[in-house]
Amino acid sequence: MSASGAVQPGPPGAAVGPSSSAAGLPATGPLFRPLSAEDEEQQPTEIESLCMNCYRNGTTRLLLTKIPFFREIIVSSFSCEHCGWSNTEIQSAGRIQDQGVRYTLTVRGQEDMNREVVKTDSATTRIPELDFEIPAFSQKGALTTVEGLISRAISGLEQDQPTRRATEHAIAERIDEFIGKLKDLKRMASPFTLVIDDPSGNSFVENPHAPQKDDALVITHYNRTPQQAEMLGLQAEAPEEKSEEEDLRNEVLQFNTNCPECNAPAQTNMKLVQIPHFKEVIIMATNCENCGHRTNEVKSGGAVEPLGTKITLHITDPSDMTRDLLKSETCSVEIPELEFELGMAVLGGKFTTLEGLLKDIRELVTKNPFTLGDSSNPDQSEKLQEFSQKLDQIIEGKMKAHFTMDDPAGNSYLQNVYAPEDDPEMKVERYQRTFDQNEELGLNDMKTEGYEAGLAPQR
Repeated sequence: MSASGAVQPGPPGAAVGPSSSAAGLPATGPLFRPLSAEDEEQQPTEIESLCMNCYRNGTTRLLLTKIPFFREIIVSSFSCEHCGWSNTEIQSAGRIQDQGVRYTLTVRGQEDMNREVVKTDSATTRIPELDFEIPAFSQKGALTTVEGLISRAISGLEQDQPTRRATEHAIAERIDEFIGKLKDLKRMASPFTLVIDDPSGNSFVENPHAPQKDDALVITHYNRTPQQAEMLGLQAEAPEEKSEEEDLRNEVLQFNTNCPECNAPAQTNMKLVQIPHFKEVIIMATNCENCGHRTNEVKSGGAVEPLGTKITLHITDPSDMTRDLLKSETCSVEIPELEFELGMAVLGGKFTTLEGLLKDIRELVTKNPFTLGDSSNPDQSEKLQEFSQKLDQIIEGKMKAHFTMDDPAGNSYLQNVYAPEDDPEMKVERYQRTFDQNEELGLNDMKTEGYEAGLAPQR
């Protein structure tokens, strides 16, 4: 049987029963005999089948054979004497292999064009030089040659060209141009590369020099991906498993603790939150049902940054009060217009808005027990009252001011409302920490590399 018979598309006829003239398989010898034109005993089995074109009976011929240096296959060929419709198909007679296979053939001459090729349904065929690909399961399996594969591709592209020329002339011209390139390859106008990638491992490209090595052919075996195994029906579609980290982002964790005020049993809620254009933080909140005490705290979800961060915002509009803000425990705050500075660790870590932080600062300063009562200094009380009034003016947008956050650990954040563009009213500076700042963060004595060697003599 010639290779050109493998280029006809379409499913085989539906078998309805053997005909009276069916020739059975040889009574003796192996079931799958090596493929050879000189083997006169190797005859196909004929089965009367229904033609799917005219719905009259035609003939299906089945040939069980073995490709040398490959494996067993079943070649089926259908023809109808009434309407003339015919097609040829190939199926693997073995199991799906343990690994997928990829054949990369450099076609340099007519000898390479005549190589036998077994292409299964699941194989993808590519010609990189033309950026051309035949996807898996878009064609039936075929026993053909390299030239036959190209002829089959040309036939498929030419099939609807008359219709395209009438309705989509520009597209038809581009397809004609591409068909011309395929015909140039068929005439061996230039060398090209043919890649056959089959996850089932049942495709094959002939090595005419077997059992010697073929320099023009590279065979690569690989492990199938879960998607390829699912495509072949080897495993059921599994639900996408979310990683533990993704689960934490979507879940509020709870653990039991005691209220810091009344020591009654309470619960602390913890959630991992991704701040846009920044990093992940951990928000912890405690609410005591016994005394009503509530507290919240923010921890950075990452490591100490290589550089410190200084963020300066020029407050010019009331809308600035709505900016999201993350103040870590290592961050200090400064408002030059008020001659105010808030040191590290004061107010703890907070994830709030700029307005929320300024109100916390006002409450912290004005409700300080050492500045209230009969023993307080009148001048100090007057200064605190003036400070509170100016802070209220800043919150209400009636007074412009500069708000500076300085975090040596680099774990603080102020929202850029123009992100990802630069904010004209906000300046972000990165700087090298001083020795004293590293000492305060505990980084000078921290050894993260090679510490095992230092511990070895002590064990």
